[in-house]
Amino acid sequence: MAKSLSNPILAPGKRAPAFTLPSDQGQTVRLTEHRGRWVVLFFFPRSLSPTCCQEVCDFQKALPDFQQLGAVVFGVNAEEHERHAEFRHVCKLSFPLLRDRDAKLAIRYGVFRERKTSGRRYLSLVRSTFLIDPSGKVCQLWDNLRVKGHVVRVLAKLREERLL
Repeated sequence: MAKSLSNPILAPGKRAPAFTLPSDQGQTVRLTEHRGRWVVLFFFPRSLSPTCCQEVCDFQKALPDFQQLGAVVFGVNAEEHERHAEFRHVCKLSFPLLRDRDAKLAIRYGVFRERKTSGRRYLSLVRSTFLIDPSGKVCQLWDNLRVKGHVVRVLAKLREERLL
């Protein structure tokens, strides 16, 4: 299991930072337009990498379950729309990929921070997922996560919350 890096900014119960971001499908996505719905917002480091492909494919496979539970799914990173379009095609995605140019949203969500690998320090996006409730608050966050089994855990938490 990955060493846990706790999110320095957000925690369950806090208001999710609002955003307006362009999607790879040419639309503008605003968090506030999804009030009243559950939102799954996941940050992924790099399109077309094997781990990110697995992650988005897992979300795509579970998309009907998320939709049945009243949730929308958005993937976010800083890459160009052309790269997202290629990623969408390769992974056959039907949910939007959002471009967080300059990692401004990632910073506000506390997922762009210093990391250390083999003694080398660098700034990077930390793979993270946020489950945002219909009132716009963070219900649950998974920080510095492992992809294997992750989407199943997000779905289980959403189901649990819907039953409350």
